[in-house]
Amino acid sequence: MGVASLVLGIVSLVVSVFFVGFNWLAVILGIIGAVLGAIGRKKPEQKGTATAGLVMSIIAVALGVIFWLACAACVGGVTNAISSL
Repeated sequence: MGVASLVLGIVSLVVSVFFVGFNWLAVILGIIGAVLGAIGRKKPEQKGTATAGLVMSIIAVALGVIFWLACAACVGGVTNAISSL
């Protein structure tokens, strides 16, 4: 579970930062990675890997939501500017 959490955390972090149109995918992968990280922390031999995956997944979810809200605000601003012309 720890390795899967780490892989999902890395993938979701990369998707949330570099693929702006797919922030919803980063949020979904980050949530799954966080759940797997929480489960993986129960095993002592995977605790470090699971913790790293959990932290990266939480960061990716936060960035994905922030970037999605920023994109929605930009689209709303552009729509408002175009309609006022």
